[in-house]
This record gives sequence, structure tokens and C-alpha cells, in this order.
Amino acid sequence: MKFMANFKCNHTPSSTYHYLREFERYDFGKSSEGNAKFWEQNEVVVFPPFVALQSAIDSAKNVKIGAQNAYPAQSGAYSGEIGEQMLESIGIKTVLIGHSERRNILGESQEFCAQKVRYFLDRGYEVVYCVGENLATRQAGKQALEAFLRLQFVGLDSVIDSSEFAGKFCVAYEPIWAIGTGVSADEGDIEGAHRFLRSITSTPLLYGGSVNASNASQITQINNVDGVLIGSAALTPSGLRDIIKACI
Repeated sequence: MKFMANFKCNHTPSSTYHYLREFERYDFGKSSEGNAKFWEQNEVVVFPPFVALQSAIDSAKNVKIGAQNAYPAQSGAYSGEIGEQMLESIGIKTVLIGHSERRNILGESQEFCAQKVRYFLDRGYEVVYCVGENLATRQAGKQALEAFLRLQFVGLDSVIDSSEFAGKFCVAYEPIWAIGTGVSADEGDIEGAHRFLRSITSTPLLYGGSVNASNASQITQINNVDGVLIGSAALTPSGLRDIIKACI
């Protein structure tokens, strides 16, 4: 099972360092052997803000650290962006791409999101690619939902199920209307969306959208759900711990 925490625009280098130091002390088994088995069988990824990536790397032992975004270039005249060279310099090899907040607030197009996915996969990175619909699309029915989701794979035919990128690419389904609202999609909504996504790709599928310790266990038992992408409920180490413990 994959457990991923997106800090978004939260935490400082210091608070990220202490978050991970505390989280790494938690036990996820009844013995040291059980705890070791948890880490062998599951993956925990944290996406801190850019300014905290180095402190996260310095404090993480079992937790994988990823970047919330990156620009598809080694370096260059891209003010405010983070290039591959910067990520490489601190050992980051996992990138979150296509989050709805970047699509909707910052205007990232499908073409640009697909370009970033291809760029970083081609260079050996692990990519967590976010897709999801708005409320109007959800309310328009199944056909509208599936058409909307399919558009978010335009430009990705070469990577969706390529054996070259096996183990490097996963998709996070996050219905926009459920992100940060405290209202998660219901079991039928999640199962239906993940069933459709599974018809597009065999890559691991995560669910995100108001995941918390109360609903995580139910969500992770739904067919075709291979993990969760968590937002505000994982902003404390105990919050992430409680979600994981509810699922194992």
C-alpha cells in the first residue's frame, strides 16, 4: 500500500525536519520484526515545500521524499521554477505532477502537465500524476466524468503502460470538489472512477480528497485503490500515523 502526504504550502525546514524525526520513531508493528515488515511491504512518501526538501532528506530514513512540482528542464531562465539539476543535487527522484491546484490556480495546461510527466519519466524519476474532475462534471453524470478523465491522459500514450516505466509511474485520482473540503467522495464514486481509470492504465492508482483516519481504511479496501494521497490530515506526524494504522 502507498501512503503519500502532500504538505502543499505548509511547514518550514525546521518543522519538516522535526515532523520526520518524530514520524520515523513510530512503530507500525507489534515487534521490531513487524515494523520492518511494514516498511518492506508499504511505501510512505512525503512531499514537503521546496525550501524544506533538504531538511527532509537529512531527517528521513524510511520515508521517501518527493517534490510537489518541477520544471521540465535541467536549468535555465525560468524564474521561480525548480529544475532537474536542483532536484538531483539533493537526491530527489520523485515528483508530483498535475495537481488540480496547479492546473486551476496556476493555469497549467494538459499539454504542459504531460510534457512534465514525459520529461521526468525519461530521466528516471518516479512520477505521481494527479487527475480529477470538478463538481459540475461529476453532477453531469458518468459519461461526462469519463470524458473529462480521459482528457487528462492526452499526451501520455507513450507512458501509460510502458514497461520502460514500470514501477515509476502512478496515478492519483483526486476529485477537485473533495480536496480540502472535508467531504470525501463516497465508496461508489471512488470505485467507479478507479474502475474507469483501470481501463486506461494498469499503473497503481491512489485516491486523494479529504482522506483522514476515519475513512482511510474503507477507502483502501475499495477495488483498484492501491494507496492514498493525503493533504491536511497528514500535516502532523500523528495524523499520518493514525491514517496508516487505520489501514494496516
